[in-house]
Amino acid sequence: MSVLPLVFTSGWASGVNAYAVVLLLGLFGSTGLSDEVPATLQRPEVLITAGVLFLCEAVADKIPYVDSAWDTVHTAIRPAAGAWVGALLAGQSASMPELAAGALGGGTALASHAVKAGTRMAVNASPEPFSNILLSLAEDLGVAGIVTFAIFHPEVAAIIAGVLLLLGLVVLVFLVSRIRRFWRRRARRREERRMAAGARAGPAPPA
Repeated sequence: MSVLPLVFTSGWASGVNAYAVVLLLGLFGSTGLSDEVPATLQRPEVLITAGVLFLCEAVADKIPYVDSAWDTVHTAIRPAAGAWVGALLAGQSASMPELAAGALGGGTALASHAVKAGTRMAVNASPEPFSNILLSLAEDLGVAGIVTFAIFHPEVAAIIAGVLLLLGLVVLVFLVSRIRRFWRRRARRREERRMAAGARAGPAPPA
């Protein structure tokens, strides 16, 4: 059976929460629920590291502005994780070239990461924190659900991931104005902090 649907789905999920993908796939493999999971993802040190980082992301993802800073740091990490997982899955099944699987997983992860990061910027334009928490929970549950579903029904899960990615990109286009407002607010806050620091310092002493 081709591993292509699982690579695509894991790539989409990695763009949202890469640590959850590694943790879930590793657990499915180590418990014998799937033969598609490479041994590398089942190693205890990989599972422990992914679990700890998943908990860190679960907290950071629910705090306004901290979530966007976290997303910025993970602009390179999530696509790299998607490419790594995709290449491992392809190597395990030998049904498609590892390089192609890595490119597909990484590219899909980059696209879904852009949707997530852009959506978070738009959400941060609102003053209340509850939307961040709800969105983060929805993302966590969505990743867990679709990765689990992909283990047993990879083709259907890939279709769902494709639809979610397409819808996310469409929504992102409509959120551009909110994203611009987010960056303007950040720039204004930096300017206010700079002016406040200058006021506290007081005028320079005469020469």
